Amino acid sequence: MPEAGPRAEEPRKLEARLTDADRFYRAFVAAGAGTTLVLITLIGLFLLTGAWPALKTSGFSFLTTLTWAPDGEPPKFGVAAMMFGTFVSAAVAMLITVPIAVCTALFINEYAPRAVRRSLTSLVDLMAAIPSLIFAIWGLFFLVPLLAPIEDWAVAQFHGWLPLAEASATGGSLFNAGLIIACMAIPITTSIIREVLAQAPRHECEGALALGGTRWGMISSVILPFGRSGIVGGSMLGLGRALGETLAATLILSIAFEIKPRILENGGITVASGIAIEFRDAQELGLSALMAAGLALFLVTFAINLLAALVVNRSPAGARA
Repeated sequence: MPEAGPRAEEPRKLEARLTDADRFYRAFVAAGAGTTLVLITLIGLFLLTGAWPALKTSGFSFLTTLTWAPDGEPPKFGVAAMMFGTFVSAAVAMLITVPIAVCTALFINEYAPRAVRRSLTSLVDLMAAIPSLIFAIWGLFFLVPLLAPIEDWAVAQFHGWLPLAEASATGGSLFNAGLIIACMAIPITTSIIREVLAQAPRHECEGALALGGTRWGMISSVILPFGRSGIVGGSMLGLGRALGETLAATLILSIAFEIKPRILENGGITVASGIAIEFRDAQELGLSALMAAGLALFLVTFAINLLAALVVNRSPAGARA
């Protein structure tokens, strides 16, 4: 009989044999993820349903109107001033947060002695859990009065060519609100960035040092490029926290439904603080208008957090972390 030719090698099929505990764990995790998606969807539908009368009344002008008088005759309202204040205070917060968070994460991972590294990590995580009310009260009664002379000096020295104030600085400004929000965003941003940078391949770091590179050269050539997307993702998650902060903006800002391009001038408003202040006295259409403002903030925050998650998960560092 003729000999059979050699059979082509076929990859073996690996079949995972799940135990009852594995099946229960998978079902439990899937149920948790599904519940989160359902809750987010229900929140969005609730806000959309409540906001529909106001959106139907104002139309596209809801995005461009500065005035907030939904219960007036005729009703006139919009989120232009609130969105401006929200984005300006968040931008100030992130300009302060990102450099401090990156430097703190690098110090903990690369420069701090091993004996205190775990303690510093726990301290940062603990600060992220401090209620925002504590930060807001501390900023209102300590930090803002402390910085008032410095802000007055800055306005006097750079008057006319920096986006500061026309005459004098005041405590209830968008800059001070953003400064307090930065204090809240720094811990969570630092924690995320530190975790991502810690996943940098140590053999490449050691190789850079073995070739004669300095510690900073190793950081700039290996660690920072490796964790670039993680830094972006952590910063955007911190931005999501900054956009939705309520108490700091409510306590610090002198409420004014105006666009304040000079960030040290008195007055301003954010979406979150506007909802908190106007909610108690709002009537039927006013409540719907506040729902519409909340829907706008919900969509912006959700989009930022989703984009941040995508950026982190698509990077090698984010996938490992």
